[in-house]
Amino acid sequence: MGAGSLIALTIAAIAFSGIAILVAKVVTKATTNKQKGEAYECGVVTTGPSWIQFNVGYYLFALVFLIFDVELIFLFPWAVVVKEIGWLALIEIVIFFFILFTGFLYAHKKGALKWK
Repeated sequence: MGAGSLIALTIAAIAFSGIAILVAKVVTKATTNKQKGEAYECGVVTTGPSWIQFNVGYYLFALVFLIFDVELIFLFPWAVVVKEIGWLALIEIVIFFFILFTGFLYAHKKGALKWK
């Protein structure tokens, strides 16, 4: 695959997305009302300003969740080939878990897992 293939793929991607947007504009009926401009808050009417500062603990909790969620993505391929690789795979996963556990202890020490 050369530069020509990359250019053709880019042009095709732009064309397909442009056609999809054009079809959506032509087929759907554009309506505007006051509710469409409001922030979606699960059906509850908003009170006060929508732009407020959230507690950083929510972001830290989300990052810790993301770290352990990504860990599962790496754990599945390891589990598939663990018999073929043998002891080396076991040593690697122990090191991997040790690094993750160290990160978990750090997050726990900083209070990222506590709801205030």
